[in-house]
Amino acid sequence: MLNAVRPYLSTAALALLLAYFAYHAFTGEQGLLTSAQRNQALAVKVAELKQLTAERQDLETRAKLLRDTSLSADLLEERARSLLGYSHPKDYVIRIEHEDAAGG
Repeated sequence: MLNAVRPYLSTAALALLLAYFAYHAFTGEQGLLTSAQRNQALAVKVAELKQLTAERQDLETRAKLLRDTSLSADLLEERARSLLGYSHPKDYVIRIEHEDAAGG
């Protein structure tokens, strides 16, 4: 019986190896069926990058206005009032809780 199956053992092993790699090609971490998930994650990261880039640009602009060479009196006053907690009696103060302060 073993002599009758022996010629097919290498073919069966090769077929199993091929099936193993084909299965992982479709369902593995880098597989074809997970490309939609990767594309969705990439879209989320691209949107996050755009938001962070805009935030960084705003912070760079504000920092540039606070430098000695180009000091903005309005921005300096706003920053000082924010840090010291002071406001003018005729000012309207609207407190906004940031996401990181809220634990979100």
